[in-house]
Amino acid sequence: MLLLAGKMKQYDLIVIGSGSAMNVVEPMIQESPKIKVAVIDKDEPGGICLTRGCIPSKILLYPAELVRTLEKAGELGIGAEIKEIDFGKIMDRMRTLIYEEINAIRKGLSSSENIDYFQSVAEFVSPYTLKVGDDTITSKMIFLCIGSKTMIPPIRGLEETDYLTSDTVLKLTALPKSVAIVGGGYIAAEYGHFFSSMGSRVTILGRNERFLPEEEPEVSALARRELGRHIEILTGHEVEEVEKTSSGHKRLTVRDRKGGRRRQVEADEILVAAGRGPITEILHPEKAKISVTKDGWIAVNEYLETSQPNVWAFGDADGSYLFKHVANYESEVIYYNAVLKRRVKVDYHAIPHAVFTYPEIASVGLKEKEAVQQYGDKIRIGFYKYEDTAKGEAMNVKDYFVKVIIDGSTRRILGAHIIGPYASILIQEIVNVMYTSDRSSDTINEAIHIHPALSEVVQRAFGSLMPVEHYHHHVLQQMLEQSAYREVPSEKPEKRQGKRIVLKSGSVE
Repeated sequence: MLLLAGKMKQYDLIVIGSGSAMNVVEPMIQESPKIKVAVIDKDEPGGICLTRGCIPSKILLYPAELVRTLEKAGELGIGAEIKEIDFGKIMDRMRTLIYEEINAIRKGLSSSENIDYFQSVAEFVSPYTLKVGDDTITSKMIFLCIGSKTMIPPIRGLEETDYLTSDTVLKLTALPKSVAIVGGGYIAAEYGHFFSSMGSRVTILGRNERFLPEEEPEVSALARRELGRHIEILTGHEVEEVEKTSSGHKRLTVRDRKGGRRRQVEADEILVAAGRGPITEILHPEKAKISVTKDGWIAVNEYLETSQPNVWAFGDADGSYLFKHVANYESEVIYYNAVLKRRVKVDYHAIPHAVFTYPEIASVGLKEKEAVQQYGDKIRIGFYKYEDTAKGEAMNVKDYFVKVIIDGSTRRILGAHIIGPYASILIQEIVNVMYTSDRSSDTINEAIHIHPALSEVVQRAFGSLMPVEHYHHHVLQQMLEQSAYREVPSEKPEKRQGKRIVLKSGSVE
């Protein structure tokens, strides 16, 4: 119940952020109909995933997937032709869908008798007390679900030049003829795929020597080769300066970090995709005696409680895994610990993720190097190509594969890495087994798999286990000899026969 003490408003719960935290607020209201909750969000309600993250980007990426699929139809004897791509319609559909959800959440927050909804910045003024606009509010239970922010590297001239981020790119109404993407990670891979499929000339500029450096090296290499058919990908390059040209383009000066050679890249738009970082400073957590990590994330223990008792942080705020599905999982842990007063530790042993680029990538658990460091010569690796299954052959896919890692002494699954169509779906079978009590690969081997279905590639990967040395000396070496990772020249958009890009204001041939 809301109590007034001068200008101080007291609540049973204060929540900063309106994403996965709502997973906890809703059951709390159902169980305690008189509870009073303050929900604070300086941005549109719904959290980063809905408003400017995974959901809108995946709405855009599905048309991109269709474009690439149709382009390859001729290999199967189908004379498909892409006559036009209405970029404006694709963007409008995305915005319509997400704003329907945003507005529904806003209506729910604003109309609830249990919730006071503040669309404002919040900052601590003392332990358990925050200033929100003109109000000062307090509670003995606080959830910090503040999200994260786009990281902008200190590039000379960048701030004086208009640029896009994953937060602002969704506002585009016209397709840029060319895009330079600063960064070589997940966001760059996904938006590079999107813009190139729409018809833009795309250049990816990554600092790391590897494209998608968080993936297994062989996955990164094959992803670079395949996406490189449509995009110019430069790795190991530092963007030193950005400037506007007299013609209105944007010129980036980039330096090869190994050789020092400089080159220039021109584009209509620059998309900065250098990752996400903490947004903790706006909270002034030090005033609440809440500790942060050396990188600026909210520090939490294994129960997701901060250094201040009964103040909890989850989702992007703690910096562990910046995935919506992890935030949803952490919200369950918070419910047990903060609300039900149980002691449940977070368990991150099998956190899956997917990169919805072309080709699709999915991963869970340990990478090979990590597994070898922890388990030594007990490690066994399984490997199988899509094309060596009946369904993969029918799909006419080449070089895509499933790689699995197990502890050979216990048969326990330690990790898996997939690159190819439906990777995010195929990996779920492995993820589910990794959440059983024994996590045994035998479960997948012994289960009957539909033939001829693509899921057989997963089963066969677990049926082809070998020592690490054998995998490197035979499997990877054979792939290298077959030039599986050889880069190919990117396809120029203007050379795509039969494709016309249609904008709201007209068309560009």
